[in-house]
Amino acid sequence: MKRIHRLAASVALSLFWVLSANADPATVVRATELKRAPATDAETLAALEENATVQTAERRGGWIQVKTDAGAAGWVKFLALRFSGAGAGKTGDSGVSQLFNVARGGTSGSQVTTGVRGLDAEDISAAQPNAAAMQRMDGFAVGTDEAGRFAAEGPLQAQRVDYPPEQ
Repeated sequence: MKRIHRLAASVALSLFWVLSANADPATVVRATELKRAPATDAETLAALEENATVQTAERRGGWIQVKTDAGAAGWVKFLALRFSGAGAGKTGDSGVSQLFNVARGGTSGSQVTTGVRGLDAEDISAAQPNAAAMQRMDGFAVGTDEAGRFAAEGPLQAQRVDYPPEQ
């Protein structure tokens, strides 16, 4: 019976990859493990070498579902991949979500911060302003009064921070 379930799961996963039209190519930036599920304690399916090419699909927090050129499919940590093109990210990711990624720590459901993706000279030279992302970020801003009320509800103390001079 287990064999039938595994076969059905394998067929379903194969169909998923065939029908997946939004797969994006990426390169493994450091040797990493291909996991069965998006969790650090999930079963390791294979070892991926640095500079291996993969096709990416779904993203869950700090994990990306990938398929290797050899046909193996599973999950790798987002920070282990570099997407095609300078600074490219998955469709729908905001700049903030590309910088700060949270990965599932395991079956317990605990959360851990995986880090901030570094920028190299190519990323910086190819950077383009994103007006829509800036407007979304402006929507998170609060006024002084609202910030003061929030701080008063917790053990926070006001501190004066001078803004840097405009250039």
